[in-house]
Amino acid sequence: MYPADLKYTKDHEWIRVADGQGHVGITDYAQEQLGDVVYVELPAVGRTFAQGEQFGAVESVKAVSDLYCPVSGEVVQVNEALADRPESINGDPHGTWLIVVKLSDPGELDALLDAGGYGAHVA
Repeated sequence: MYPADLKYTKDHEWIRVADGQGHVGITDYAQEQLGDVVYVELPAVGRTFAQGEQFGAVESVKAVSDLYCPVSGEVVQVNEALADRPESINGDPHGTWLIVVKLSDPGELDALLDAGGYGAHVA
């Protein structure tokens, strides 16, 4: 159910890392708990965040949920398409990224959960 090529936080974000950059999104479990996503608040490109720091929020018909950065780094890209289509998160949560972060400490990935660990966490 949870892709093996991703790392996960206990706060329900995922990260897919390639070439020192990580695409960050929310998990299927998170979008299921939220319900229909109606708005996504994302940071500006160039902002830096520490691992675990809030970087934005997702608003649904049920609630607003904060987003936390899975690793420390600089935001190098934001998914502008979500401004017009935030509901795409519900349709493909593990394929719809929110931000791209240039990792400042790749060793932080070791603190994240793998697919099996995350599946056990939400079970």
